Amino acid sequence: MADNMNGLKRTHYCGEVTEIGGEAVVCGFVERVRDKGGVIFIVLRDRTGVVQLAFSDKSDPAVFEKAASCKSEYVLMAKGEVIERESKNDKLKTGHVEIFVNDLRILSKAQTPPFEITNETKVNEELRLKYRYLDLRRAPLQQNIIMRHNIARVTREYFYENGFLEIETPMMMKSTPEGARDYLIPSRIHPGKFYALPQSPQIYKQLLMVAGYDRYIQLARCFRDEDLRADRQPEFTQIDLEMSFVEAEDIQGCVEGFVQRVFKEILNVDVQLPLPRLTFADAMNRYGSDKPDTRFGFEIQDITDTVKDIDFVVFKSAIEEGGSVRAINVKNGAATYTRKEIDKLVEHAKGIGAKGLAYIRWADEPNCSFKKFLGEGDLEKICAAVDAHEGDLVLICADKTKTVLSTLGAIRLICGKRLEVIDENKYNFLWITEMPFFEYDEDNNTWVAAHHPFTMPMDECLEYLDSDPAKVRAKAWDLVLNGTELSSGSIRITDFELQQKMFEALGMTEEEINAKFGFLVEAYRYASPPHGGMGIGLDRLAMIMCKADNLRDVTAFPKVQNASELMSECPSFVDKPNLDVLGIGLLDNEE
Repeated sequence: MADNMNGLKRTHYCGEVTEIGGEAVVCGFVERVRDKGGVIFIVLRDRTGVVQLAFSDKSDPAVFEKAASCKSEYVLMAKGEVIERESKNDKLKTGHVEIFVNDLRILSKAQTPPFEITNETKVNEELRLKYRYLDLRRAPLQQNIIMRHNIARVTREYFYENGFLEIETPMMMKSTPEGARDYLIPSRIHPGKFYALPQSPQIYKQLLMVAGYDRYIQLARCFRDEDLRADRQPEFTQIDLEMSFVEAEDIQGCVEGFVQRVFKEILNVDVQLPLPRLTFADAMNRYGSDKPDTRFGFEIQDITDTVKDIDFVVFKSAIEEGGSVRAINVKNGAATYTRKEIDKLVEHAKGIGAKGLAYIRWADEPNCSFKKFLGEGDLEKICAAVDAHEGDLVLICADKTKTVLSTLGAIRLICGKRLEVIDENKYNFLWITEMPFFEYDEDNNTWVAAHHPFTMPMDECLEYLDSDPAKVRAKAWDLVLNGTELSSGSIRITDFELQQKMFEALGMTEEEINAKFGFLVEAYRYASPPHGGMGIGLDRLAMIMCKADNLRDVTAFPKVQNASELMSECPSFVDKPNLDVLGIGLLDNEE
């Protein structure tokens, strides 16, 4: 039978026992036991760190016997005198002290865990996720979860200090199109009807502005039924904010202050303001991405004019068809990228959609993959255009400009990682502005909205809404950090007539407008202050600040690639009586 606490109260967390002298009462899990024969040491762990418990022939025999029976992951409470440790460990905050125990309670015994709980582990992640409650005992994950908590704490403090009200919005709402599939909840009381879990609180926070709550903040849970990846989970937390009587620069300035505050307080990193800006067009042309990692170079350069007279069919056909020829100069890349390594890059480019890559590898002398098509001086012109010198690798793509940019953008990142030129201790923020309002859907030969339908077009672009969608830019922006999109924001449409026109431009009928957004459109009839806002991904922010590779490392109970949770084995089947209550039948009811 386990011991009980019998009025004994914890006085210290394990990682806080640093002062020699006096008594301490600590609680935690056994990390390891060392029995030296006549002397026993137990390393006790809690979320703050570890402390060593000591037992010897001077201990009460019953206490010593109990210590000898302890095994890994037992839960203990120990009381004793804090003394100087003979064999010090300078790597630990508590490495110079130990507790000589005079009262030991075994509060809970553990069977042998399925894997050893250590800071560094090579255990299969699936096994660790199946026993997530054990994995969460490891110090690296605990530190991540605690840092995430502190980010949330600083977030609330900052926005409270700046006049924001934290207001909760519904978790069960009307299904409205927001770019991803909804998670649907059947209604028992209204058979055949469904609630949706919010993809974001977008409509509700706009209605709060209509209602006069001019500064809103919420750490909102959001849900999107879309394919998972390293920086995406089906449920996530968004630092959601909305502000009235503001322009884009006001919202961005407020968020810049938050970024500066959270990085200083959590990491002691100074973020210089104002944050740099790039238009969407410049970001795509220079980096091939609307979320560029600017911690290294290898920028894309347009060499179309330089190569237009070269009699190389790959270049000529791309240019004739309205495309372009562009290149990146992988500085000092020739030594790393052998012909075999370049072939891998070519295959990767083809996987993205390009026809391939041409290259100039300048080791001892320039080696050009299309040398036989070059005239006198052509190679020198290309090298000069991209500032290539001995030791460099020039990678060239010729195709539709959209394909060229996305291909070289991806290849740039691969080369940056391969050459280890990315400084992992840098935090490069970047505003991406002047986002395109529409995107062209080549499969359906039509223009579609690039943002939610409440996004305001730039004033000078209103005349092109019907005539030239490609020219329409939005009052929308993204905040990017080290190549990860942290946040999107925009100024909202508040004019009733313009909102109607926007819905029509997106191909929505009057019936569809009323069915999906009727209540919001109706609200605008009663006047609305000008407003806008943003949603900052708390999970992604925590992932970068923790230097984690995956959102799973900053989420207590994450889902895996197929959106299931291995520990609880959800999603799971539901009994037929529960489905009958909801009026739901399954086409394939095999269980």
